[in-house]
Amino acid sequence: MNHDSRSVSILAVTSFVFGLLGWTLLPVVGAIVAVVTGHLARNTIRRDPDQLDGDGFAIAGLVLGYTLLGLSLLAIFLAVLFFGGLLAALAWAATLSGLSA
Repeated sequence: MNHDSRSVSILAVTSFVFGLLGWTLLPVVGAIVAVVTGHLARNTIRRDPDQLDGDGFAIAGLVLGYTLLGLSLLAIFLAVLFFGGLLAALAWAATLSGLSA
C-alpha cells in the first residue's frame, strides 16, 4: 500500500479559516491575515512539495481575502463618492439660496 506522507500546511488552513472569518466575524483583519498567510503557505509548499500539501486551501484563502479587500475598497470609494456628491449638492443649494435672498 502506498502511503502519502505529506501533511497539510498549517498556514494554508489558517489562510482558509481567516478567509472565511473575514466574510463573517472579522471583516478586514480576517482578510489581511488570509492574504498574508496564504502567500506564506504557497511559498513554503513550493519550497518543500514532497512534505507539504494544502495549496488549494491557500488559494481559497487568497481568493476570499483579496475579494473581500477589493469589495471593501469599492465600498469605501462609493461611500466617499456618495457623501462627497451630497456635500457638493448641499453647497450648491446653499449658494443658490444665498443668491436669491
